[in-house]
Amino acid sequence: MADDNRALFSGLYTGVRDRPLLKGLLALLAGGSLPLAFAPVGWAWLAVIALAAFFALAAQPSRRQALWSAYLFGLGYFGVGVSWVFVSISQYGNGPVVAMLATAAFVSLLALFPWFAVYLVRRLCPEMDGMALWLGLPAAWVLSEWMRTWFLTGFPWLFVGYSQSDTSLALIAPVFGVLGVSLLVALLAGGLAWIVLGPSLRRVTLVGGVLAAVLAGLQLLDREWTQPAGEPIDAALLQGNMAQDKKWDPDYRNVTLERYKALTEQQLGADIVIWPEAAIPVWYDQATEYLAGLEALADQAGTSLMVGVPVREADGRNYNAVVSLSDPPGFYYKRHLVPFGEYVPFRNLLGSALDVLGAPMSDFTPGREAPVLQAAGVPVGAFICYEAIFGAEVTELLPEAQLLVNISNDAWFGRSLGPLQHFQMVRMRAIETGRDLLRATNTGVTAAIGHDGKVIKRAPQFEVATLNAEVTPRTGATPYVGWRDWPVLGLIALGLGLLLVSRIRRHHRSDI
Repeated sequence: MADDNRALFSGLYTGVRDRPLLKGLLALLAGGSLPLAFAPVGWAWLAVIALAAFFALAAQPSRRQALWSAYLFGLGYFGVGVSWVFVSISQYGNGPVVAMLATAAFVSLLALFPWFAVYLVRRLCPEMDGMALWLGLPAAWVLSEWMRTWFLTGFPWLFVGYSQSDTSLALIAPVFGVLGVSLLVALLAGGLAWIVLGPSLRRVTLVGGVLAAVLAGLQLLDREWTQPAGEPIDAALLQGNMAQDKKWDPDYRNVTLERYKALTEQQLGADIVIWPEAAIPVWYDQATEYLAGLEALADQAGTSLMVGVPVREADGRNYNAVVSLSDPPGFYYKRHLVPFGEYVPFRNLLGSALDVLGAPMSDFTPGREAPVLQAAGVPVGAFICYEAIFGAEVTELLPEAQLLVNISNDAWFGRSLGPLQHFQMVRMRAIETGRDLLRATNTGVTAAIGHDGKVIKRAPQFEVATLNAEVTPRTGATPYVGWRDWPVLGLIALGLGLLLVSRIRRHHRSDI
């Protein structure tokens, strides 16, 4: 029976190997299916299967075919996964033609990262043996994810680790972060690919044993890394649901301000009321009288206010800010801005030629510090929208911050996959830091998230809503807050280093 199974798998693989077009289609299909492992579909198991298919295709004898398959996998992966880019530019930028060209260019660039992972491993291990599948490709894949945290200012979207936010594999996140979860998924995928390419009882037993050991080890990490720091806080999160095409329209300015004022007055008495990103569609200095009136009412009721508002300084610099109107007041300026959304790169050189989306009022300047704000008598770590996908940067607010607040305006995404993918990444920040997290957005997803990443309460999308929830300040620090991504980078270096040593030894033996 074992011989029959081996013959069946061998025949199937040979049939695929001899048909380049079929391999290309399989690569495209595997990549296009991988986003289904993420929100909103959430088939987490598919991440291992899709990545295993990618690794198996990367191990085919022809290096050229392997690289071509890797690029097609990337096109499918990002073509489906970041399709919301087309929605953003088409609806709120320069129309469908520009959106199509910009999205195609962006996806084509992102597809180079899977290609790079395969290229690197094929250079280090042309034979693509078991070590390449179990160590090399997983290490190179996660290296490519890490590179996306900083390349061209960074786009760490759809790391495979995020797909496991509701599985036991997420237990590793407080220790090694989302990249650690990605590495674990990739290692499991490497083992599965190893079985598919050479099915045998020995391989199945070995991979099964490793999987059992991993699951047993994860249970040792099922513990509380942080501790409650005080009594629970009553929070009110406001969701104004202002349409993006009207949000910055002067004719709708008073409608926006009156809506948030009314929603706030209804929640006076809560410990903290939080508004979304740029909820106030004017500069902070133009809204001082409006905010002073609300602050006075809030002070009388014992309520702290945190609002999203653009700020312009006397030196001409403009910031996307969170302002805490508590005592003492405080400002947090967004540090990681969105290219083309909040500023236009090469503005001095190209002027308005690259205004695909553009900042609604003016190009913003990135903040330089990560101050912890005070609200409801608690140190609060605030971060804005896009910053939520940079885990290591969020840890800069810890361990001082006892509560995390994320404000966002995901109306840019429209009714696409984007808001739910973004929300899944925000949940990972709560798991990594061991902090309860409050998230107020313009159109959703507005939610309260526990320190374990579980959703405490969530408002419906695309409705005017107020979410009332109770969260608990917490103290202490997870291991990830202390060492961030360095241990994972060390494991990547070890895996690729072993491949390099193996190649040197083989080359040395061949010369003897």
